[in-house]
Amino acid sequence: MLVRLFSKLSYLPRPRLSAVQLGWLVALLLGLFYNGSLWRLILSLQYADAVHKWFFAAAFLLFLLAVIQLFLGLLCWPRLIKPVAVFLLLSTAQVGYFMDSYGIVIDKTMVQNLFETDPAEVRDLVTGAMLLNLLLKGVLPSLLLLWIRIKPQPVKRILVGQTISLLSCLLLIGLNAALLYKDYSSLFRNHREIRNLALPSSYLYYTGRYLSGAYDASKRVFQPLGLDARLESAGFQTVSAKAQKPDVLIVVLGETARSMNFGLNGYARDTTPELERLPVVSFTDVESCGTSTAVSVPCMFSLQQRERYDDEQVAYQSNVLDILQHAGVSVRWRENNSGCKGVCARIPVIEAEQLNPGHDCTEEECFDDQLLFGLQQQLEGLKGPAVIVLHQKGSHGPAYFERVPENYQYFTPVCQSSELQTCVQTDIVNAYDNTIRYTDHLLARVIELLQRQEQLNAAMLYVSDHGESLGENNLYLHGMPWLLAPEEQKQVPLITWLSAGFQQEHGVDWQCLKANSDKPLSHDFLAHSLLGLMQVSTSVYQPELDLFAPCRNGQRSLATVHNQSARKADG
Repeated sequence: MLVRLFSKLSYLPRPRLSAVQLGWLVALLLGLFYNGSLWRLILSLQYADAVHKWFFAAAFLLFLLAVIQLFLGLLCWPRLIKPVAVFLLLSTAQVGYFMDSYGIVIDKTMVQNLFETDPAEVRDLVTGAMLLNLLLKGVLPSLLLLWIRIKPQPVKRILVGQTISLLSCLLLIGLNAALLYKDYSSLFRNHREIRNLALPSSYLYYTGRYLSGAYDASKRVFQPLGLDARLESAGFQTVSAKAQKPDVLIVVLGETARSMNFGLNGYARDTTPELERLPVVSFTDVESCGTSTAVSVPCMFSLQQRERYDDEQVAYQSNVLDILQHAGVSVRWRENNSGCKGVCARIPVIEAEQLNPGHDCTEEECFDDQLLFGLQQQLEGLKGPAVIVLHQKGSHGPAYFERVPENYQYFTPVCQSSELQTCVQTDIVNAYDNTIRYTDHLLARVIELLQRQEQLNAAMLYVSDHGESLGENNLYLHGMPWLLAPEEQKQVPLITWLSAGFQQEHGVDWQCLKANSDKPLSHDFLAHSLLGLMQVSTSVYQPELDLFAPCRNGQRSLATVHNQSARKADG
């Protein structure tokens, strides 16, 4: 088809434009046809009447056109403008597709997610609709653009054209500001997300910052925390790592699980049948640190709280796993996702496919059951306290149906496409709920495995990194900026199980935990709860952020013990 089209075009005279004129044409195309999310916002605002609405829309188009051309105009040189234009059309077509299809917003976190994703996640997003969009809004416009001839002009003429273009852009921006200042001030004040919706500026800005290393804090000096950390016994007496009956804690780090879809938390569907038969406590009001793995995972294992979270600083600070390891706890990480986002950089890590090559894995990924292979032998060989993290693939979308084995497709029919917007919402929810039911199975297997370890004081803690939108308000997936994100992306499950021996040795009142299960919590509690569970005393421990601290019977605070120990050491 394309060959026939361009064979016919070859008989037509090719239009001729100057490099600056071609730049304006590209700016018009980008502003008018590649900013669907932005235009939906502009047209959804409240206006005095229809005339004012369409007058402002026309003025905003000129403003957007001028802003794009203000920067594009600097690249309007005969040998440069076409490659730049093709790149912008192809890339903006794809970014716009994902924004329109899944309701995402481009920001620092979303770009970070893009660069840190794995091949399996990329494969899930490559769909027929995406390729068709790339053809219609990327390839075809690019070919037509390449068909246009660039007028040869002397350098002086080009510079004059660029100067006129620059002045025209400034004039259009100035007129908009002068005539519609009240409208623009209200728009930018009430809709700060507009800078993240505007294409191509949003993704070019954040991508440029990412590639330039602005977010990697590469020049920072590593700051160790918790160097005073020490293991304490159940009675809070300093002990060696060779305790008579070691403590072991398995932390299951979930992916994209939202609290409201757990049967344990009141969901109408039976998504947690196995956990409901086990003595667990599910905390029902837990807020995530972020709405993406790249933010939440480093944040939840850090010693910082969400409101003051600085990802650049955290990347070069000890996290709670480092502190546990420094105190003498054996820390191990089992990975079945797209990486630990730097959290496991200083502890031993094993990938799921390495545990039992060829078993329970496809060419692209492994099912989460693979995380348990060889775990019993590891537990039986423990000689001291240990923390083992299992990082799930969990409920990662959009291909929810691929996260579970065939025999776990309990709710049917399911959406078997990554193009969620083309599926009936009930089918999307079915596919998603099957992933929750599979997670229920995994957690039950972990608990049952720990129950058999009579030589250990065992505990399990499960928490997801963030939630997920399943079509509510036409939003899908996750990654929305925190202030704009719906509760579906921020409310996460947190479930714990403690063996009878662990409860007794640590003085944990199980009934107290159950009574506090509806207490508001957040990812801020994870790091300090891990320190408390493993009886690690350190000056960075904050008992008010240890969710188990209020339920320890007759036990003194680890912070108090640490202060007493420190005074003795100073004395």
